[in-house]
Amino acid sequence: MRLPKAKLSPWNLAFLIGLGLFLAVFLVYPVAFMLRRGFGLEGEFTLKYFWMLTSNAVLRASLFNSIALASVTVLGCSLVVFPFAIALQRLAFAGRSVLTSLLLVPMIMPPFVGAIGLKQLLARYGSVNLFFIHLGWMNPKHPVDWLAAGGFWGVVILQVLSLYPILLLSVSAALANIDPALREAAQNLGAKGWGLFRTITLPLVLPGWFAGAIIVWIWSFTDLGTPLITGFSRVTAVQIFDAINDLNTNPQGFSLIVVVLAVSVGLFFVSQRLIGRRSYATLARGHSHAADKPATPWQTAMIWSGASFLLLLALLPHLSVILSSFAGRWFFTVLPDSWTLENYQEVFEQKATFSSIGNSFFYASVSAGIDFILGVGLGWMITRSKLKFAPILDALAMLPLALPGLVLAFGYFAGFEINAQRHAFLKGMIDPRVNPTFLLIVSYSIRRLPYMVRAACAGFQQTSELLEEASASFGATPWDTLRRITLPLISANLIGGFILTFAFAMLEVSDSLILAQKENYFPITKQMWQLLGRIDPHAPSVACALGVIAMLLLMGSLVVAGRLMGRKMGQIFRA
Repeated sequence: MRLPKAKLSPWNLAFLIGLGLFLAVFLVYPVAFMLRRGFGLEGEFTLKYFWMLTSNAVLRASLFNSIALASVTVLGCSLVVFPFAIALQRLAFAGRSVLTSLLLVPMIMPPFVGAIGLKQLLARYGSVNLFFIHLGWMNPKHPVDWLAAGGFWGVVILQVLSLYPILLLSVSAALANIDPALREAAQNLGAKGWGLFRTITLPLVLPGWFAGAIIVWIWSFTDLGTPLITGFSRVTAVQIFDAINDLNTNPQGFSLIVVVLAVSVGLFFVSQRLIGRRSYATLARGHSHAADKPATPWQTAMIWSGASFLLLLALLPHLSVILSSFAGRWFFTVLPDSWTLENYQEVFEQKATFSSIGNSFFYASVSAGIDFILGVGLGWMITRSKLKFAPILDALAMLPLALPGLVLAFGYFAGFEINAQRHAFLKGMIDPRVNPTFLLIVSYSIRRLPYMVRAACAGFQQTSELLEEASASFGATPWDTLRRITLPLISANLIGGFILTFAFAMLEVSDSLILAQKENYFPITKQMWQLLGRIDPHAPSVACALGVIAMLLLMGSLVVAGRLMGRKMGQIFRA
């Protein structure tokens, strides 16, 4: 028997009403508030604030730099990704599966933390230049300024090394879905090398590249933590961060947010339109390993050498952070002069640093719990309810992926602070200047909800409905079936999704830096930023120790999630 068409039961209706209110208050309202304020602080409709953006040299340069930064980052990621993606999909060589996993490692290394190490490496008299001076390859009086142009190239390097795995996943998936017969037919007609890539491979892989490139572009365009750490302030994200201090008198922050929102959403729309007008379908799907060409020993050596060099570059900033966390003194030397555990001791002895770990753990745990409840409910309604508007729920659940964290955090700060001032009884709850706990939890939850929904949907879709149908045939209610049959079967997916949402919330940057205003409420990332801003020369090493602890928490969480979910983990990042 088949399960009957689901009707909108009272429980379903209550869930949808609750979900609708939650998204209306914490997703729609902040965006609508920023749009309204962007066109006038006093309720009027005017475009003068946007014209002022073009007349302000600093804001104009910041917008240009952000666009250039994102575009160069996408270009850099593409140049890195395509050779490795093609090699991994086209050539069979020893250790291919291991190398594929290793190339994704930088994705779990937070760029915010790596930026701290980058400054130590690429300063004018940092470790890299001192190493070259020691070898006699560089004039000690004229070291190379790797962070020239205010740190533009330093940010580009760090973002390329951190974000290329996102593009690698997308391009690899697109290459795997190309029918090998198409390439073989083109080769039989004389196509080879660049001509084969340009006429066959590139057009077919373009949708996958576009999907990954959009994520990388928007991530780079709205990245706040990396430019702040490297000191590259002439970017839109940093200008928005600085505008928080005068929200009620200066409309420029709202205008910048509207621009960022328009660019992000517009880019998604344009990409869908461009790709949707052309057909990229192939007659067959799935990668045929029989069509893989065995790599020669020379090709295998080149692939492994190139990948090793890339991984060394990608992990070097984080290695620098680890070294700094154990450094007693590190000044004008390639490596630290002395080693100590005092930095870690201070992390656990100082009230501010130790409480930041507890704060992050609390915020991330509660937000992941909220996502667990919403994700299971949405996952069931999308895959099992048979409701006609289930695809709309799916699209709604993925909506936070299209909105940068910077935009939502700014909307929360501005929108709820003003309402708290108007309603005194809400001040201690929703005013981030008084107590940001509630808003931090909600913002973490909204940002990571798509991950939990995808984890739940992956579990539901890969679990047969036969057991649920048998349960229904014996008279079990849908709730009993869900509780006793379905949830135990997909528990690995749900636990893995919970761990992922928890792990990424632990190291959230934009929400933490903007919403946390009092030190006793600081999460890990805000406390690290606070330490780096102190005059005390010992504070950066303590920040690095805190960063290492954060990296260990993230890596441990992702390893556990990967063991629970296996290959199904990749579906979480599919919009």
